[in-house]
Amino acid sequence: MSAPWLDEIRWTDDGLVPVIAQQAETGKILMFAWMNRESLALTVAEGYAVYWSRSRGKLWRKGEESGHRQKVLGLFLDCDEDVIVLKIEQEGGIACHTGRESCFYRSLIDGQWQSIEPVLKDPEAIYRKS
Repeated sequence: MSAPWLDEIRWTDDGLVPVIAQQAETGKILMFAWMNRESLALTVAEGYAVYWSRSRGKLWRKGEESGHRQKVLGLFLDCDEDVIVLKIEQEGGIACHTGRESCFYRSLIDGQWQSIEPVLKDPEAIYRKS
């Protein structure tokens, strides 16, 4: 993918950049993921978040199984040119594979990680079995 704006990003040694997905309307952080050059270029071209799955070693179109796609409303690069924030509209209101609005649903309370967000939909009902 040859695009001058892609060359301005400081990619990790393995060709990735960290990405934070933020709900545009509320500012709430919904999730963190990685992108490579191809997934970032596809995100811009398609208008929906496409990530790089390190565990699967392949492109991952957010919501391809669940239907919970992320429409990209804005894309921002930090001052060090090594982190991207996507301002998104979360389709279906669920970003996390646990069925919650956000992947950041645990808070450190009294020295323990405690869940502070409800499960909005049972993951068994969201994901098809392979």
